Amino acid sequence: MAPEPAAGRAPHPAELALLQRTVGNAAVTRRLQRQESPAVREEARRHAADPTAHGEWGTFRDTMAEVGFPRDVTDIAWQLVLGGIAEQGQLNDEAAAKFTERQEQRDHRASNSWYQELVKVIGDYLEIDTPTLALWSGGREVSDYARAKGHTPLEATPFGGVVDKLTLTSDWMLKTPMWNVLSKAFVSRARGPVHIFLRAYDPDSVLIAQEVPQLRVVMALNPAVRLIWHPTYAAADGKLMEVTDSLELASDASYLTRDKCVQVLYDYLRLVHDPANTHSRRAHAEMSARLAANGNPQ
Repeated sequence: MAPEPAAGRAPHPAELALLQRTVGNAAVTRRLQRQESPAVREEARRHAADPTAHGEWGTFRDTMAEVGFPRDVTDIAWQLVLGGIAEQGQLNDEAAAKFTERQEQRDHRASNSWYQELVKVIGDYLEIDTPTLALWSGGREVSDYARAKGHTPLEATPFGGVVDKLTLTSDWMLKTPMWNVLSKAFVSRARGPVHIFLRAYDPDSVLIAQEVPQLRVVMALNPAVRLIWHPTYAAADGKLMEVTDSLELASDASYLTRDKCVQVLYDYLRLVHDPANTHSRRAHAEMSARLAANGNPQ
């Protein structure tokens, strides 16, 4: 177990030794020497240099203990999370300067060695507590819906649930790559059917561009892994339902292919969606914009 430093002082040598054993001397040096100019990046650097000074350290420590994490895992995971946030700014800048393709930029941002090491430390705590794993797109309520249906999304795993409750940094671009790294490790653990809930379809989303391709790799090695697609729609009362092939809303409607799921979802949004339904206005607007961009205006 790493010693717990008092807030406001430099890291104890024993803490740095623990971190050096995990991520190497070069990473520790970068952690201590990096200088960022924007206020948020400077704050991230300070927190990486003194992890327990972060305002959410106590919440992280206590919540990790509540779900059964050993204290040494908690200590090192926290250092890796904050080190990754501090490192991410430079990677984001490099991604924008060096690459033009969205996926190449995403891959470079996700190359953050701190987040990669984090997965090695907490990988066993991304297990699911239901028979099936869930992925989703279209708003956090879709994740909650998938969970209520008996599937486990990343946010409901032991570690995902802890981090999901934290702000960590006000700049979401510094922490989104961490979730991308975690999601890749999460889907790699699939051992059976994976349920995918779509409220909106974006071929450039992490779900479609990263998670599903990763699942295809897993499927090639394990025939038990298969994808089950659910087109979801928020009714006028805000309740999420699923779209049947006859364009009706039901408590369950699933398809074996992405194309069929997207077709049903788009048909419902085009032909049945009520413009007065504010709960699905965004999904309808995104669908309309995508069709228009592809030369198929409504």
